[in-house]
Amino acid sequence: MIRLFKHYVPNAVLLLCALDVLLLLAAGEIGWTIRVHQLGMATSPIVTRWPELLSYAFFLEISMISVGVYGTESLQSLRYATARLIVAISLGVIGLSTLYFLIPQIGFWRSNLLYAMGISIALLIFLRMLLGKALGSQAFKRRIVVLGAGARAQRLKDLSKTPGAGFVVVGYISMSEAARVIPEAISRDAIYNLADHVVLLNASEVVLALEERRNALPLKDLLRIKTTGVHVNEISTFLERETGRVDLASVNPSWLIFSDGFSSGRMLSSAFKRVFDITASLILLALMLPVILLTAIAVKLESRGPAFYRQRRVGLFGQGFDVIKLRSMRQDAEVGGNAVWAEKNDPRITRVGRIIRKLRIDELPQCWSVLKGEMSFVGPRPERPQFVEDLETQLPYYAERHMVKPGITGWAQINYPYGASIEDSRQKLEYDLYYAKNYSPFLDLLILLQTARVVLFPDGAR
Repeated sequence: MIRLFKHYVPNAVLLLCALDVLLLLAAGEIGWTIRVHQLGMATSPIVTRWPELLSYAFFLEISMISVGVYGTESLQSLRYATARLIVAISLGVIGLSTLYFLIPQIGFWRSNLLYAMGISIALLIFLRMLLGKALGSQAFKRRIVVLGAGARAQRLKDLSKTPGAGFVVVGYISMSEAARVIPEAISRDAIYNLADHVVLLNASEVVLALEERRNALPLKDLLRIKTTGVHVNEISTFLERETGRVDLASVNPSWLIFSDGFSSGRMLSSAFKRVFDITASLILLALMLPVILLTAIAVKLESRGPAFYRQRRVGLFGQGFDVIKLRSMRQDAEVGGNAVWAEKNDPRITRVGRIIRKLRIDELPQCWSVLKGEMSFVGPRPERPQFVEDLETQLPYYAERHMVKPGITGWAQINYPYGASIEDSRQKLEYDLYYAKNYSPFLDLLILLQTARVVLFPDGAR
């Protein structure tokens, strides 16, 4: 993996992304050339079309990232990738038509976009057929050796077998665990020189997965391994990198304190984030005002009660604030004001409410909270005080998610389907802690782009 602005991106994804950009540039040029020959015009040098070609490739690449073309499912299934590519290119071309109308100086003729669109889809699908499953093969996976043969080592073994895993375990070393669960693990006593053993396995990384680290760290072995050029990592850091979340089952306070992240030097990033929040919320409120008003009328016509409602949430540093949402449930959804988890196919949700929840229209009025500075566009979802009180007693480090401003969308929302249980909250907390720990404008941009995928392909919105 390559680390970009505190966030890890798989090598296979970066390679595929670079090849896609080259093919999009080629498709744009071929589409333009075909159209020029149809009109009987002379072909000018390609250097005169760089603004048009770059705008075409850039816009479509952003569209592809937004709809999940580089997700695990797309890398594993050609059918899945083809469907996402068609959606991405179609949406991108529609957006480009609008962009070229507003800024004709950087645009192709809209007539040749149809040619470029068809050629782009054909070339991108052909690339994926050509590569096949090579991007998910062991050629692009890191070879790791696990020190440990207990439950933590088993977690790494299970993770390595999941689709899209970026590593393969080439060896397990038993370090005298009381409860050994990896039968193929080699005892440390049977290995004369552990560093040589790791090098012979051609491993690029050693992951420390001991059940008990107190007075059990093989410091001499780890030092020798490190000096051979093999990276040595602790399981919590390794899982954070591989899964994009902070693993609550393995972390401890000292790891959170001494590991990289939670940087306070964010003055410039925070200022940029606030300027973006103000600008984006004003634009979105202005553009979506007709949608909000029409939805409010539909909500009012279908069921009794106000179209909008206020609800208390917990924000930055645990401070309470009120969010405004379009009502998607019956007015009597919560008797006595007691907070109740939403359920799958919740009968309290109205017909209009089910639609606006799928499309996230009910969230649009929260732009007012963003404008006021109580929320941001990107951050952990703010929870209700009753839920927060319960979750803080049952989940470790839950209060730490309130160290960043809550958001309309977030890392947990694009990576985990909507859930309404303690276990779901635990999973989402792991993503929220990852966001708080690794925040950067790049991660915010990635989340905003990926939110389009969640809206277009809803995963269990309630």
